[in-house]
Amino acid sequence: MNALCCFGVCFVLLVEVSAGFGDLWRPENVNIDSLNTRYVLRWDWPHETNQAVTFTAQYLGEFHSRKASYEKYWTPVCVNVSEHRCDFTGAELHYQGLYLLRVRANTSQQSSSWVQIRFCPDKHAVLGPPSSVKLNSVKGNLEVIISDPVSSNNQSMKTLLDNNLSYLIHYWRRSEDPQTAKVLQTKYNVVALPELDRQTWYCVRVQSRYEYYNKSSVFSDTHCARTEGPMPYWQIFLYFLISMLVCFLLVLLLYFCFYKMFTFLKNTFWPAVQLPDHIQELWLSDSEKPQLLAPGSPESVCEPLVMVRPELDAVSVDEHLNAEDQDSSAHSRHGSGDSGVYSTEEDSCHRSSTHTDLQMTSKKHREELHDGTLLELCA
Repeated sequence: MNALCCFGVCFVLLVEVSAGFGDLWRPENVNIDSLNTRYVLRWDWPHETNQAVTFTAQYLGEFHSRKASYEKYWTPVCVNVSEHRCDFTGAELHYQGLYLLRVRANTSQQSSSWVQIRFCPDKHAVLGPPSSVKLNSVKGNLEVIISDPVSSNNQSMKTLLDNNLSYLIHYWRRSEDPQTAKVLQTKYNVVALPELDRQTWYCVRVQSRYEYYNKSSVFSDTHCARTEGPMPYWQIFLYFLISMLVCFLLVLLLYFCFYKMFTFLKNTFWPAVQLPDHIQELWLSDSEKPQLLAPGSPESVCEPLVMVRPELDAVSVDEHLNAEDQDSSAHSRHGSGDSGVYSTEEDSCHRSSTHTDLQMTSKKHREELHDGTLLELCA
């Protein structure tokens, strides 16, 4: 018996040594990537060789492996493929069956030994989430409509799982964190969520579950909807306050615009600049209102009016008046030599009145004006 054990150990060591130095390396990290009824066998082959390497993958029902000549029952799926994967979805493996899958590496001269794994879709295949989730707001409640996950040929996974498929529903207010979600488990495809507030947004996500093998899918996409029904009183009060604030701001804006427009029109058509006092007195006096005469009319008389700065003293004005008096007297002597005493008296009165008027005008304009401008007054 000990001799047989030693012989077996030596044989195994010899096989491994021959594989390491002469035989082709086998594929490594062989595993099955599955979702519902989609199965893809994957492996690694990180070795280098001077020859082109291909791969062959096969499957066998486990009940055939108990037969003596089970090698003939192996069914090839991928033969001499260069990729490190093989899709078994088209092999139509029974979901509740038990199978053996194997793969090996090939070259033009030799083949590696087989690498074999055991696969049961019902136990090992990953369960997918619901194919779709919809929300309907009905009479103040949210109704969740769930569609079953489907197989590769669009068959409901519930029929493959003997109606042992259930759903885990998470729902929460949209303003809250999903970690505070309420949980509801059901086997039905249409579920009404309980204990919901009216006029509130809720979000929902759904997970598929298979209790027999304790399998759970990832969650579906998150869907949100708003419940109907009468609005809560606090929301009504809040909307009322917001509307009052908006109305107040609107009225304030209209008032400001009206005030600006009124001020602009008033300054345009009724300016605040007043006429000088001596013109207002003349206009409001009981005497005959002044009338404008057309230029060049025989009644128009123009005399120069000197406008002086307020800081000018009376001496400058007197000098100007004396110069005008001398010009006037000389003109009177040359032009009216034979007029006698009457002309002299008339010139004297005229000079006196003119001097008095100019002094009064100069005094009044020194109080009114700040710049020296020479105007010509026609009366």
